[in-house]
Amino acid sequence: MAEAHQAVAFQFTVTPEGLDFHLSREAVRQLYLAGISSWKKRLVRAKNSFLTGVYPASPSSWMVVVMATAGSFYCQVDPSLGLIARIRHCLPESRLLSAESRTVVSVAVFSTGVWLSTVLIFRQLLKLLLSYHGWMFEPHGKMSRSTKIWVALMKLLSVRKPLLYSFQTSLPKLPVPSVQATVTRYLESVRPLMDDEKYGRMEALAKEFKEQTAPRLQKYLILKSWWTTNYVSDWWEEYIYLRGRSPIMVNSNYYAMEVLGLWRFPGRISGSQLGGSGVRGGGSQPSQPPSDGCAPPPQMMALGIVPMCSYQSERMFNTTRIPGKETDTLLHLLDSKHLAVYHKGRFYKVWLYYGGQLLPPCDLQLQFQRILDDPSPPQPGEQHLAALTAGDRVPWAEARARFFSQGKNKVALDAIERAAFFLTLDEEEHGYVEGREGCMDAYAKSLLHGQCYDRWFDKSFTLVVYKNGKLGANAEHSWADAPIIGHLWEFMLATDKFQMGYTEEGNCKGQPNTALAPPQRLQWDLPEECRAAIEGSLRVARALAQDVDFNCFQFSAFGKGLIKRCRTSPDAFIQIALQLAHFRDKGCFCLTYEASMTRLFREGRTETVRSCTAEATAFVRSMGDPRRSRSERQKLFQLAATKHQQLYRLAMTGAGIDRHLFCLYVVSRYLGVHSPFLDQVLSEPWRLSTSQTPQQQLKMFDLAEHPDHVSTGGGFGPVADDGYGVSYIIAGEDLITFHVSSKFSSPETDSKRFGAHIRQAMLDISQLFDLPPAKRA
Repeated sequence: MAEAHQAVAFQFTVTPEGLDFHLSREAVRQLYLAGISSWKKRLVRAKNSFLTGVYPASPSSWMVVVMATAGSFYCQVDPSLGLIARIRHCLPESRLLSAESRTVVSVAVFSTGVWLSTVLIFRQLLKLLLSYHGWMFEPHGKMSRSTKIWVALMKLLSVRKPLLYSFQTSLPKLPVPSVQATVTRYLESVRPLMDDEKYGRMEALAKEFKEQTAPRLQKYLILKSWWTTNYVSDWWEEYIYLRGRSPIMVNSNYYAMEVLGLWRFPGRISGSQLGGSGVRGGGSQPSQPPSDGCAPPPQMMALGIVPMCSYQSERMFNTTRIPGKETDTLLHLLDSKHLAVYHKGRFYKVWLYYGGQLLPPCDLQLQFQRILDDPSPPQPGEQHLAALTAGDRVPWAEARARFFSQGKNKVALDAIERAAFFLTLDEEEHGYVEGREGCMDAYAKSLLHGQCYDRWFDKSFTLVVYKNGKLGANAEHSWADAPIIGHLWEFMLATDKFQMGYTEEGNCKGQPNTALAPPQRLQWDLPEECRAAIEGSLRVARALAQDVDFNCFQFSAFGKGLIKRCRTSPDAFIQIALQLAHFRDKGCFCLTYEASMTRLFREGRTETVRSCTAEATAFVRSMGDPRRSRSERQKLFQLAATKHQQLYRLAMTGAGIDRHLFCLYVVSRYLGVHSPFLDQVLSEPWRLSTSQTPQQQLKMFDLAEHPDHVSTGGGFGPVADDGYGVSYIIAGEDLITFHVSSKFSSPETDSKRFGAHIRQAMLDISQLFDLPPAKRA
């Protein structure tokens, strides 16, 4: 109880003599230090905002301009052409300002104006340079003269190391493609999936749309692109994610796994991982500037010189999805000083700061151990409470408004929703174990849905730590896409291993502060009606979770090292292999979704690459045609790979198909315009949904020197009831990990069967190019 009393700064009791006041000196000290820390953070934010706002200039460059102008003026050379004299004339006369002082102020004002004007010119030049995407369409290993000049200018303007947001306002806006180009590419994408009769009807609908409906919709969309930062992202977030009323567990959320070879000390919670990496990762993110000396993370750069939009990183921490009857909303706080923890059906609030400083890993390990040692049972209804976030959205919104709007339930729910992130101390054991069949499948299912009540699916991400020391994450999708979580994940795992580490006994380094107040147990008062709503959501969630069929496997016969010898990109190779595998699995082709990023543009998110092309289907058919020679198949493969790379580049540079058509559809709904063409386009199911997980975005360690730290990536649930979801990560030179999902309830799908087809398709294609497998697949 002594520790608990230290958390109370002010107490009073009523006596016959009056009020008796008591002040806790330690608590007052903590409040003072917390205030100092808060002001430090504000100053850091202001400093980072200033450095970002004037990039590529710096405060030292301003000083150089001021000194050069003052020196010239002192030598009786007026670089301002009389402007300094005019500024001095406009300054008010005062006894506090002598003639010399007024001259100095005039020089400083003129120099600052010149400096700011130069900054604006440089930033406009940066925006112009970043609008150039010709480098992406040039053959691998070759560079045109214009691209060489562009690279030189980019390096010249980026000579100062950028921060996370240094290029943000210099990034170009996502362009609105022409209707003609979008419709033409759409018809080309569906041609291999339709017979002549269906394609003829679609052509007629497309022609009517292009000539009659689209011009008006396009004008409104162009107007929106002028008015907003990004004409897609706000509608994409609202209509694709936040307005969905079905469960976000499995249907929307995705997961991330740990690296293959990193095993911690079984039975001991990895405080360094949680506190040092996860929490300090939050301290170095833009949403929570550091107060402990940590430098803000650098700008994400493609090829080392092309910046990518960092807008999504803002909501990485302190973000929660709030349910609503018609649409959800995102609650984001600038700062959060605590963590929400779940263990054995109980919820806790763990403070992350003490004395205004972020707790070190050893202190966090102590706090987590206190939770593990707590013998108290769950309160009535508490154990399954988080199932509300796993079920349908409307019942959760109604329950939240009815049972969590006041009293202790509101206080406890606020502690969860306003936490930096959510942590589950899971009593199960999962992870990759060599030779144990199905271990990765169980690992994937646990991260995707768990027990349906032990992850808070509305939080930006839930960090899951298993009893054997392995960990993973479940991420909500509306606030950001997978590469953002991948960015955090790499930083966290690399920091844990290469910067913090453990003692020989497996504890976090340092001596814990045993005077810390213990974690606060959240208190609930859940009536019978609320518990009935919780159990109803749990039934819905369990039915959904039990229907998920997962097959997660490592393909180690070869990796990108040998694929590059085919003179094609690894992604194109895998996408064509997926087409071959799907055709062998179902005997037909289907509309295929591959996620591509548009973060070369401001507030860009994703675009769709329609991977099932006429070229890809021609190659797949040739693989089953004994009359085709090996050289013919090679040529068809190269055509398919070239086409896929072209579509990927178009998608990355804002010339995709689906986001443009989606926005035209939204405009048509606002205007009350009915379009049979758009209705048909938006109703087509994606029976094969794919995504590549980025690898080593930060390059914090050399993968060749630490091959046991290769990432296993992450995955997601199937998009269509009768389709497959496939995520893959090309890790290192000799390993590709696949995550295949489908539904048991569909008689047309089987994840293990499809996984076997993927393995065989990869091997069959490699044999066309004399790439014998070095190892077993």
